[in-house]
Amino acid sequence: MPGASVAVLADGQVVDAAAGVLSRATGVPATTDSVFQIGSITKLWTTALVLRAVDDGALDLDAPLRTYLPGFRVGDESASAAITTRHLLSHTAGFEGDVFTDTGRGDDAVERYVDSLGDLPQLFAPGALFSYNNAGFVVLGRLAEVLHGLPYDAALTRLLAEPLGLTHVSPSPYEAILHRAAVGHVPGPDGGWTPAPVWALARSNAPAGSMLAMRARDLVAFAGMHLAGGVAPDGTRVLSEASVAATRQVQVAVPDTGSGEAAWGLGWSHYAAAEAGAVVGHDGGTVGQAAFLRVVPAAGVAVALLTNGGDVLGLAEDVVGHLVHELAGVTLPGRPVPPSAPGPVDPGRYAGRYADSLYDLAVSGDDDGRVWLDRTPKGMAAELGDTPARTELVRYAADALISVDEAGGGHTVYAFVGDDGAGRAAYLHHGRAVARVPG
Repeated sequence: MPGASVAVLADGQVVDAAAGVLSRATGVPATTDSVFQIGSITKLWTTALVLRAVDDGALDLDAPLRTYLPGFRVGDESASAAITTRHLLSHTAGFEGDVFTDTGRGDDAVERYVDSLGDLPQLFAPGALFSYNNAGFVVLGRLAEVLHGLPYDAALTRLLAEPLGLTHVSPSPYEAILHRAAVGHVPGPDGGWTPAPVWALARSNAPAGSMLAMRARDLVAFAGMHLAGGVAPDGTRVLSEASVAATRQVQVAVPDTGSGEAAWGLGWSHYAAAEAGAVVGHDGGTVGQAAFLRVVPAAGVAVALLTNGGDVLGLAEDVVGHLVHELAGVTLPGRPVPPSAPGPVDPGRYAGRYADSLYDLAVSGDDDGRVWLDRTPKGMAAELGDTPARTELVRYAADALISVDEAGGGHTVYAFVGDDGAGRAAYLHHGRAVARVPG
């Protein structure tokens, strides 16, 4: 791995460490004061901004979103009128979410992005199903801008980072450049890891996690505020106790896709564990950087791992999994693997074509009784250089199949959800619900 930084909060104290380099091009060593991008863990910060508006009496989570954003619109008018803030926070709004439109670098980037969502397909009725939704969190970022009267970056800094006393939280490259900033690494032509050609994704996706960077210590300080019932170390109240408690209340169950996620609360993922005791947190990934946060509220433990390339899933198991077990007595689920003797699969319920804005997916059976998935990238996935792939699928669990081949350091689990009226799955689910193409 190029570099990594880890911080642990336990018994009210923080310990952090760092190793490796920030960029293999420069060889600058990683230190505990280095900032790494946290990717989609940013969604927890966006959640906190939204809940601050609830605490201020300016927002009702269950009121139609149009109460506060009158111009909000996706492809389905009835859904547009019905979607609430709670739907967005729990990834149950139902519209397609992997949209990464670049609307420029100005303070109006988030506003312009939200204004561009009018043609997004509605996959299911609001509240009916979980489907991870990046676009929904950009909408929440815009909601925070409107309710707090500040651009997203400024709201995050003034309402969260400053009250927490955090000096290295960097909402954009303009702040990150003032510190030792990690550069992401991607697979190179020689099979090793090479610095990524860009530092961050588009500013328009900032509330969903396109560029926020910080130290590992800063991330566990944010988690520590939640463990303290919403209070900063100096006694400043950042969130109400009620809002912190709400993030730990299950909003929706998650289909078993092997990720370890069992349910979702308001912004926060709830993880399955072998032992009793809630584990919450989030993962994040940007261009060659990956981040992991796990919090065990009953034990007062938080662990953050920030990386800039390499076998990030393996390191997360070895570091985050180890620390959570040693400090909180909780065993996190490992990465899914194909069973040694998978049972037979009748492809009838699964076979067919599924599609979203990034991929066309085709599930088929052959004459030998084997099941295959063909994935064809399109749109931004194709533009970023992704190539067609074919993998065999075998039985993993009831209504779930797992890839025989590894990709990105693990085997992908595909759950098949719902019914299309003809006894076939309505959705292929891999964290995102991908709708069956009729016919």
